[in-house]
Amino acid sequence: MNNQAFSLAEKLIPSTYVQQGLNAKKTRENLIRSFIEHRKWPEEGWDDATIEAFLSDLSQMDSNNFPLNCSVGERESRIISSIVARRHFRMGHGIGRSGDLEEVQPKAAGSSLMYKLSNALVLEVMRYMGVKSIAGCFLSPMATGMSLVLCMLTLKLDRPRAKYVLWPRIDQKSSFKSIITAGLEPIVIEMLIVGDELKTDLQRLESQMAAYGESIACVLSTTSCFAPRSCDSVDLIAALCTQYNIPHLVNNAYGLQSTRCMHLIQEASRKGRVDAFVQSTDKNFLVPVGGAIIGSFDKNLLDRISKMYPGRANASSTMDVMITLLGLGMAGYKQLIAQRKEMYAYLKEELGKVAARHGERLLDTKGNPISMGMTLQCLSHQHDHKQVTMLGSMLFLRNVSAAAALGMKRSDVDAFVQRLDKALTKVRRRSAPVTPTASLAGSSINGDTGNPGGPGESSTASTSRASSKDSLRK
Repeated sequence: MNNQAFSLAEKLIPSTYVQQGLNAKKTRENLIRSFIEHRKWPEEGWDDATIEAFLSDLSQMDSNNFPLNCSVGERESRIISSIVARRHFRMGHGIGRSGDLEEVQPKAAGSSLMYKLSNALVLEVMRYMGVKSIAGCFLSPMATGMSLVLCMLTLKLDRPRAKYVLWPRIDQKSSFKSIITAGLEPIVIEMLIVGDELKTDLQRLESQMAAYGESIACVLSTTSCFAPRSCDSVDLIAALCTQYNIPHLVNNAYGLQSTRCMHLIQEASRKGRVDAFVQSTDKNFLVPVGGAIIGSFDKNLLDRISKMYPGRANASSTMDVMITLLGLGMAGYKQLIAQRKEMYAYLKEELGKVAARHGERLLDTKGNPISMGMTLQCLSHQHDHKQVTMLGSMLFLRNVSAAAALGMKRSDVDAFVQRLDKALTKVRRRSAPVTPTASLAGSSINGDTGNPGGPGESSTASTSRASSKDSLRK
């Protein structure tokens, strides 16, 4: 209803009541106007009615929702199911335009505006979390692995002789497969064991840089990973990449929620070269799987990565992020970050108690701000890992898949340590008593069986604190 409609309404009901309704409408309109004008993350979150009104306004800007639209083309956002239409707020054109994710779609002004505003929102989040000098970022319609592929394909164009990626090892399939999918060959840099942690072997990395030179498409480093692996020395890798003129891509999948990981990337950009860094939307914003954020300190490179994407893209992950960030507001997200740090400390304390009760200990992994692990020597009998595997399967069947970092509650920690304690007790009763040895066998307590001999798999029950869904993997 416009102002004229409200005036006409005064002929039907008392004007006082009409003005109350009009004032409420103007309050919501002012929030929306301010957001579009300043492209700033609101301090306080919006209520659902305001967000839905905003999305309704945006959808009415898309041509498929025009009252007198005559659609005879092949791409007219025809949606046969009313459930699907409602799920997407009747926005079906997607984002981008034949070869550029950030280009405006003529038939979808509302969807295009939503994408521009969403990118502005996530840029503010990145800066708030510690990457102050970022030149820009955009929401990718693909999850972390495929977004890494997009980045590597772009970097490869500048290095026609390149066919290798130097990759400090992380026992997780997605980043490894992204290298293969990009048509490149990984050169695995094994990690160094330093105390309880696995750290970047910078000497080995530099020797490979010197040996392969222009044949290297990029170095793919990692900030967020499962204990006992620590964050890569991203700042020192960045300095080496500058020295050898090799692109540097950072897998920051879980790292956006960690100010420590984000400050490490910022410091790396100051000391050396960071071409792009990729983070997941579901892990860091509590939305469904399917999107990522690609950030860079080089706006020209960022534009080229965006143009590498072929055709138009689905807008669902973008809409999810915008709805979530507007609903939380900056204050709400700050609260989630503070809660994550509090729950990390609480989980560390409670997990330490469980470890002590079973004659085990927490690993000292100060270089990993999102994950912790404990030894399982009581279940590792002369390299027989069956009991370790049994523990993982028992926990999985008891709905313990991991403790999510962002959004985790005290009750989640309590339930987790209680089930772990019971499962450990039960497995130990089945196990014949032997003298614990120094040999270590890996197993994550989220139900993932270990990989004996792998550098990322030392006798630990690795409690991922970054995602309750993505932790069931190596």
